[in-house]
Amino acid sequence: MGDQYFLGIDGGATRCRARLRGFSGIMLAESGAAAANVYVDYPGALAAVRSAISEALGRAGLGPEDCGRVAVGLGLAGLSTSAEAGRIIGDLSGYARVSAANDAVTALLGAHGGADGGIVVAGTGSVGMARVAGEERVIGGRGFLLGDEGSAARIGADAIRAALRACDGLGRSTPLTESVMRRFADDPNAALKWALTAKPSDYGAFAPLVLGAAGEGDAVAEAIVATAACALAKLTQAVRSLGARDVALVGGLGDAIYPHLPADLRAMLRRPLFDAVDGAILLAGGTLPAAASGSAAS
Repeated sequence: MGDQYFLGIDGGATRCRARLRGFSGIMLAESGAAAANVYVDYPGALAAVRSAISEALGRAGLGPEDCGRVAVGLGLAGLSTSAEAGRIIGDLSGYARVSAANDAVTALLGAHGGADGGIVVAGTGSVGMARVAGEERVIGGRGFLLGDEGSAARIGADAIRAALRACDGLGRSTPLTESVMRRFADDPNAALKWALTAKPSDYGAFAPLVLGAAGEGDAVAEAIVATAACALAKLTQAVRSLGARDVALVGGLGDAIYPHLPADLRAMLRRPLFDAVDGAILLAGGTLPAAASGSAAS
């Protein structure tokens, strides 16, 4: 009859989520763990995945002796090659089956319930993806140094740069720039030291502050958010140009930035049918319930 259990993992740059469903699609358990970016920290990502799986199985009353009846689907941030996928699949032995893909792939599968379509991911990073006639194409997703326009990490980095410019008298000082500098005790050198070891998720942690300030009319915040919205608009148009008629906005930043997007862009975007965790369950070969409440994936 096939595997009895299907476990999906959404390993993002900020957190790792797991969900266990039965053969019929009924949800049995959920769990969470730390970030799981295999590019930034492979050992840490693997540990987070194992922790999330163990916790989800435990909450469903399953133990190690049941792993052979569990098919696992992994959607992981930073996963970009078949060799990387093979590595993590090999490190997660003992399950009925393990499948792995980039988290954008599982977000797309979830957003359209396994059907063709497109997504624009606005999370810690950003990427666009289209699935047309079963073929997947990726736009962007080049990482924090070379891409991630419109992402939480980029918004945070732009805010810190603006704050430092204001501190040096090279840019406008606003409540946002002052608030950012207070995070570093008004010491530019402290910001520089912090940046030496900061990860994209650390920059992304500033995004809520920027969006909140933009909502209050802060000029610097509004400019940063407008730049992000423009980048997401370009991603959306590029995904549509690949033939994806329906494009969903997904990712942890999606709901927060949606009100700041131009009206014509909001009209183009639809809400996802399922989230990226359920997309990972589809990757594992599982089924989903017929009725889903559309909510932004993260």
